[in-house]
Amino acid sequence: MASPNSARYRLACSGEKSRRHSLAEGLPVSEANTFVHAPVMEREIVDVFGDVPTGTVVDATLGGAGHAVALLSAHSHLDIIGIDRDDVAIAAATRRLAPFGARARVARARFADFDDVLSALGTEAISGALFDLGVSSPQLDEGDRGFSYRVEAPLDMRMDRGQKLTAADVVNTYERSELVRILRDYADERFAGRVADGIIAARPVNTTAELVEIVTSAIPAATRRRGGHPAKRTFQALRIEVNNELGQLPSALESAIRHTQPRGRVAVISYHSGEDRIVKGIFRQAETGGCECPAHLPCGCGAVRLVKRVRVKETPSPSEQESNPRSRSARLRVVERLVEKV
Repeated sequence: MASPNSARYRLACSGEKSRRHSLAEGLPVSEANTFVHAPVMEREIVDVFGDVPTGTVVDATLGGAGHAVALLSAHSHLDIIGIDRDDVAIAAATRRLAPFGARARVARARFADFDDVLSALGTEAISGALFDLGVSSPQLDEGDRGFSYRVEAPLDMRMDRGQKLTAADVVNTYERSELVRILRDYADERFAGRVADGIIAARPVNTTAELVEIVTSAIPAATRRRGGHPAKRTFQALRIEVNNELGQLPSALESAIRHTQPRGRVAVISYHSGEDRIVKGIFRQAETGGCECPAHLPCGCGAVRLVKRVRVKETPSPSEQESNPRSRSARLRVVERLVEKV
């Protein structure tokens, strides 16, 4: 088990000035200051955690700490453990959370490391957990990260810039069948085969602009005239593959449910069908305990139900969708931990 001093987690308590805890060291102040954005469904998330027991909420996708700041400001009975693997996000979040002192702790890690982070911080039972999935607005806005199809940059897309796999590796080394798979599974791309063929024919592909041109040429003109930017789905699929976003989600959600105490809540904001299917499936399993008994009969199989549904596929308000177009695809699901039977 990793210790709080390990390089893997690089834990930081906001407000502490020691060298071991200064995650912003080595990063330009401009980077730390610009990783700030309006969190999606902020009002709804504040409401979700208003009635949970006193204790710790884990923000498993901390980003610029927008949700964390809102929760700490609104609920004096809560403290926060924030998890993120992006070094720029960690630096910005640490600065924003500093005024809250010991009520905010930050860990640089993947949310798949949920169990290990809590162990390293000496925390077992939590009051809830929040997952705001997908790429953050600041990551899209930082053109040199390669997440955006609107800015020319190297094909990177790594949330953790210490990992080896980049979008360029995927684009230039994956077999056609692998490219088609990720385009279909992670982005519902109708023209996955045509896009994959275009990529392979143009190799090596080095920049986002080159990839945008390839994808645009591969998609029929009639389709390009509707449904948004033609490269949007390809960039989404590559980002998910590079960062293994869907692969780590089931275990992280299961860990969050397991650690949440009775009447605590787990909330997930997802942005596309692949994410939402996984969330729905994990929540359904926890809600039913795997029971397959006929719906009209009492359960006789001994299944243990862990949660109840609180919010199901809730969407942002019309005013938020208008003011923040990136929120339009957001879907919120929430479950509440049941009191365990003795």
